[in-house]
Amino acid sequence: MLPRDELLQSSRHPQQLAGLIDLAEQALRTWEPVWSDFLAAAVLEEAQARLGDLAELDLESAGGWPQAERRRLCLRRRELKGDSAAAEAPLQGLAIAGNFLFDPAEARDMRQGLIAKGASPGAIGDIWIQGDRGAQLLVTPELAQALDQQAAQVRSVAVRLEALPLEQLQIPAQRLPRQLTTVEASLRLDAVASAGFGLSRNRMAELIRSGSVRINWQPVSSPSRELALGDRVRLEGRGELELLEVQLTKRDRWRLVLQRR
Repeated sequence: MLPRDELLQSSRHPQQLAGLIDLAEQALRTWEPVWSDFLAAAVLEEAQARLGDLAELDLESAGGWPQAERRRLCLRRRELKGDSAAAEAPLQGLAIAGNFLFDPAEARDMRQGLIAKGASPGAIGDIWIQGDRGAQLLVTPELAQALDQQAAQVRSVAVRLEALPLEQLQIPAQRLPRQLTTVEASLRLDAVASAGFGLSRNRMAELIRSGSVRINWQPVSSPSRELALGDRVRLEGRGELELLEVQLTKRDRWRLVLQRR
């Protein structure tokens, strides 16, 4: 048995981590690799930090593309590391097709539409919007099979769902880390994030209020929230900013160095 109480002590995600400990104990007991549901990045990060040092356990994550935020975690005995069968992540693609020209949708809207259709949140991975034509996403094979050729609704738009092999997905281009410098009047979240992500400040404020932005993995809904050195700002579907340097100029403005990835 794993040291459950010690692993859960001061956890920020105790319920999810407890479920992963159950899976780890199953993998150790049966000598069979076990895959989790899709995990939010904050949960995955904590799980890897707390379970990754256990001598008998090996962890590997997969989300369908190199920069996937939501990923499934494979838990297995360390002796099975490198097993090709275990390395094959159970992932499949899903297309959401509809005309969003007059009612644009965000990734969170697509997710809510699938949940309303009966999908479990843990069966849904990363989602990327394809203009006004809909979206593509990663899901579990079971969910892809259940939703294939089904009709659904996202916001006011009727959509058609289609299961796709991974090789047919139009994966987002890989984002290479890059640094940028900007000078801002304040350290407000909407000001810094709009500069870093290349969006208007009004649009950035809308996304923050809608729940699409997190600071250090924690949801935030106030555009006026002030950032501090080292903060990581994640915008759903657009990557992450890290505040690397903060300097006050002679004109009482802030010169910031950001890294976007």
